[in-house]
Amino acid sequence: MTTDLAAPAEARTYNHRQILLIMSGLLLGMLLAALDQTIVSTALTTISRDFHRPDLYSWVVTAYLLTSTVTTPLYGKISDLYGRKRIFQLAIVIFLAGSVLSGLSQNMFQLIGFRAVQGLGAGGLMSLAMSIIGDVIPPRDRGRYQGYFGAVFGASSVLGPLIGGFLVDQASWRWVFYVNIPIGIVALVVVNRVLQLDHNPRRARIDWTGAVLLVAGVGLFLVGVQDAGQTASFTTASMVYGVVGLLLTVAFVFWERRAAEPILPLRLFSNKVFSVANLMGFITGAVMFGAIIFLPQYMQTVRHVSPTLSGLRLLPLLGGLLITSIGSGQLISRTGKYKAYVVVGTAITTIGFVLLTRISVDTNFWVVSGMIFVVGAGLGLFMQTLVLAVQNSVKPQDMGVGTSAVTFFRTLGGAIGSAVLGAVLIAQEKSSAPGYIHRYGPVQGPLHAFTHGMDQAYLYAVPVAALAFVISFALREIKLRSSAEANPLGEGGPLPLAESAAAATTSGADGA
Repeated sequence: MTTDLAAPAEARTYNHRQILLIMSGLLLGMLLAALDQTIVSTALTTISRDFHRPDLYSWVVTAYLLTSTVTTPLYGKISDLYGRKRIFQLAIVIFLAGSVLSGLSQNMFQLIGFRAVQGLGAGGLMSLAMSIIGDVIPPRDRGRYQGYFGAVFGASSVLGPLIGGFLVDQASWRWVFYVNIPIGIVALVVVNRVLQLDHNPRRARIDWTGAVLLVAGVGLFLVGVQDAGQTASFTTASMVYGVVGLLLTVAFVFWERRAAEPILPLRLFSNKVFSVANLMGFITGAVMFGAIIFLPQYMQTVRHVSPTLSGLRLLPLLGGLLITSIGSGQLISRTGKYKAYVVVGTAITTIGFVLLTRISVDTNFWVVSGMIFVVGAGLGLFMQTLVLAVQNSVKPQDMGVGTSAVTFFRTLGGAIGSAVLGAVLIAQEKSSAPGYIHRYGPVQGPLHAFTHGMDQAYLYAVPVAALAFVISFALREIKLRSSAEANPLGEGGPLPLAESAAAATTSGADGA
């Protein structure tokens, strides 16, 4: 199929002040999606009690996770075709609609459905924010700003349970959703006023068949994984969902080989930077979300702290992430080198998970703080660096789909990893409970059983984290360019790294 392109135009350049203004809107949008991954967790008990459906509370999280994961690649492709600004604004509007409806829910089924609507918007917020930065800031300078994204992602992971606990204690669980409204409105206003992007108009068809296969395949597979994780066993339902999901995903791969405008162009996987970075994103997502999910449970269940205080106890994780994310970003901008930070970061993360396996019922809070600081420091070194590496390696017309792929595989890994590690925790807790109850009594015994299960889950995470460290050596070091154009590696090999060689960007503003 022939794709019509507009005439090349000189790329738009932005000064530091303009970039900061643009980032303010993008970071607010990204905050919405990242915050809602965790803010609801502390409200689930109250919600399930109010609606008298504790058997369905986990689906409040799962529905959001499913739709936000499967739509991420779709947003990337659609934004490449129709421009990122208007699609980013659309994602914010969908997310806000889902937030309002979730807050107004009158039963658990309504809440689950409206959370899925929220996820439809969230799928575009994080990936498109990263893609727009890829359009605006040259790769060589992008490291200076990556710390801001690490800060938002880390802060939302830590502050989500803290804010959620405060709102539930002081107001109502409905405000867990309503709090998104003012943030989203400000994000819309800022993006509309300050974001001016050049976009190359293209006439192309959306691959609806590929979209349906991707959503159905990945969605059913995740439903099966989540069901198995929650029961710590493979039920008939979870196996059917999983197998059908895998078959549809395989069908998606075959379909993408012949689609004229594929949702996820398979040619990108011949780019070694793209394939290695996404594999690492998948692996590290699996262990990263485990660390974030289990620690608040440990604080509240074993150490008997409030939901608000359990969020505060995670601040060392955020501190470590901020320090290394900002520091490594500055150094990457100065040197133009990024591979070393990925290697060292995955090594430190692995060490952090080894330390987490040593947590006991009475481990000193300062010791736990030191452990999670190490994990945060490791994640901060490479989490955003992988995005930078991919953006630096793909063609300009693939910037959206390339960036969204990193978010997609990391979120997919997180969904699978949290379910698998959660199943390990549940199984180990159940099997060890009788022995611990006999040894410590009916009050302390269950606490020791939970901590044992958590330690075993972290023990399973150690070799997975170590695998990411080994794979990091295969990440190719590509010179960071000094223009916002990306290195055109998407067709299977690097072209000469001349600073002036780049595919042309566009005329036509992407929506004022």
